[in-house]
Amino acid sequence: MENFLTINENIESEITVKKSKFICNLIKIETQEEAEEQIKKIKKKYYDARHNCVAYRVQENDTIVEKASDDGEPSGTAGGPMLNILQKNNLCNVLVVVTRYFGGILLGTGGLVRAYSDSMQNALELTEKVEKCTGIEFEAELEYNNLETFKYYCRKNNINIVNIQYENTIICKIQLEENTKSKLINDFETKNINLTNLRFLSKKIINKCKVK
Repeated sequence: MENFLTINENIESEITVKKSKFICNLIKIETQEEAEEQIKKIKKKYYDARHNCVAYRVQENDTIVEKASDDGEPSGTAGGPMLNILQKNNLCNVLVVVTRYFGGILLGTGGLVRAYSDSMQNALELTEKVEKCTGIEFEAELEYNNLETFKYYCRKNNINIVNIQYENTIICKIQLEENTKSKLINDFETKNINLTNLRFLSKKIINKCKVK
């Protein structure tokens, strides 16, 4: 799968359009099931609202699952425009729920599209985005006196150290982009890096590795 962007943290924001209140929740998700559970929570929280409109994109098994719901608004005026924003911004693993409290003034089809889109764009401007890519997670074992050298190697080769365990030896959980794993394995096998052991853990979506 190609790289994509996602949000770094959940956020809630609010705008008012002609007395109607639009509350946008942007929520990080990892599965379609998680998205549906979050939608239920939002609808329960705002049980007295006129509409809770939804859009999400989530990667599952190398496939992007998409959903949009207008939740009673005229067809194509809420969920669809929000999903379009996710697509155009290459955003994935993101759930958007915009809750509307009706203010008594009809907005019309075009007004609804603009209001729901503006509500979502306002929330997106308030949150940090991170780039995700297909990555590999390994467990590296090394002696204490080789830790600083290994840290330098990781920085130089765009490898993220996500966890360090200090036991009889050092155990580092590391993540790297899939297209760089061959160099790591080769350097381990040819002793270019002083590791006691290198063990594959999993293939997963990770934050894109960057040189620090």
